[in-house]
Amino acid sequence: MPDAIEIRGLSKRYGALRALDGVDLAIAQGEFFGLLGPNGAGKTTLISILAGLARPDGGTARVLGRDVLAEYRAARRLLGVVPQELVFDPFFTVRETLRFQSGYFGLRGNDAWIEEVMHHLDLAGKADANMRSLSGGMKRRVLIAQALVHRPPVIVLDEPTAGVDVELRHGLWQFVQRLNADGHTIVLTTHYLEEAEALCGRIAMLKQGRVVALDRTADLIRRFHALYVRLRIEGRLPDALAARRVPHAGREAGGEADAGAGVLLLQIQDYAEAESVLAALRAGGCTILEMEIVQPDLEEVFVQIMKRR
Repeated sequence: MPDAIEIRGLSKRYGALRALDGVDLAIAQGEFFGLLGPNGAGKTTLISILAGLARPDGGTARVLGRDVLAEYRAARRLLGVVPQELVFDPFFTVRETLRFQSGYFGLRGNDAWIEEVMHHLDLAGKADANMRSLSGGMKRRVLIAQALVHRPPVIVLDEPTAGVDVELRHGLWQFVQRLNADGHTIVLTTHYLEEAEALCGRIAMLKQGRVVALDRTADLIRRFHALYVRLRIEGRLPDALAARRVPHAGREAGGEADAGAGVLLLQIQDYAEAESVLAALRAGGCTILEMEIVQPDLEEVFVQIMKRR
């Protein structure tokens, strides 16, 4: 059985910029897979190559065994892509847009599925509205519907919840999880790393066009054995604990944004070290207002991996 996506030695340059630098990646059928990285890491370039919107300079990419260059039509039918950009035709209604999308793939009599997709994406009430009249969030819902309208076995979601309200986000993920349970392969790129942590069974992290981490989500997080004590205190952090202070979730704990609240994040190696932290705080005359021991999450792991390489 071929992989849903198989990438071998994929490279792409734009002038002096090396967008992809020998990427190797295999995503099995039925996976919910996360593709993460900072802006400019190469995620969108990789997706563009899969979708036939860009040609690689080297290497190969296949969708369910179909080469995206040599077997473009077959590979494209197997793939549904939700792009980052809001691209739409201003002359049609939502329903017309989805019917035309069906026609691009040679599908007739697809109205029942179109209605179901619109229902799950809360578009039914806007089915006959012109695309120009929709809000940005509604337009993004239509992009998602377009990617699903031909029932592709492999679905790539490139920042699908950017600018989307919380209610739609929950509804979208319920629908996508149902598709995944039905056997669809889902590839997700997102800057909302809590979504990737909750949804993705495996994750690859890209930086400067290279895969710098690839593992099961839980195993990736478990690589970082440190624990953290999150504190809100009154008083100045004792010098003895200054070396333990760490950034968290891309923000400097205890930095300018937190200074008034006295919020700190301190690293410890095990639970026994929490007592020595408390003793140092007491000796320094600090009053502890709140305390919590936390495990590293995917955001913390992401920050650390991006700093190391």
